[in-house]
Amino acid sequence: MFVRARSHALLRSAYLLTGDQHLAEDLVQEALARTHRAWARLHETGNAEAYARRIMYHMQVSVWRRRKVAEDLPGELPDRSDHRNENAEAITRRMTVERALRSLSAKQRAVVVLRYFEDHTEAEAADLLGVSISTVKTQTNRALERLRKLVPELGNLRAAEGTGR
Repeated sequence: MFVRARSHALLRSAYLLTGDQHLAEDLVQEALARTHRAWARLHETGNAEAYARRIMYHMQVSVWRRRKVAEDLPGELPDRSDHRNENAEAITRRMTVERALRSLSAKQRAVVVLRYFEDHTEAEAADLLGVSISTVKTQTNRALERLRKLVPELGNLRAAEGTGR
């Protein structure tokens, strides 16, 4: 029941962390397998989802620490002038934002996901990732700066940046 109820939400977070559907599916599968092994103690306390998410974050941190291999992003975005209606423009904007997120380092992508997608505080994000609060602040600032350069319409991120939330 837990897997059926929470897999989609876990997969969304994993995709935002990894930037790749297949890697996200692998991350969720491993997190669910580890959660299953600890199910007896987690089920009683109701902490199964928090445990699965923490596993995903920690596994992603371990990926960062591995030796880096150059990442090549395939293809180019279509020219916006080809799109005639609002729906097509919304899709293009979403593709632009997704591509910009994929261009971030894994650490930057993780803090953006935790801070802005899952609405964690800096302290919570630091705890979940096993890093210092200053690391979260630094990575968040670098990520937002990069996103603003790649997607200028995200300039309103400045307002949310200094809130500590």
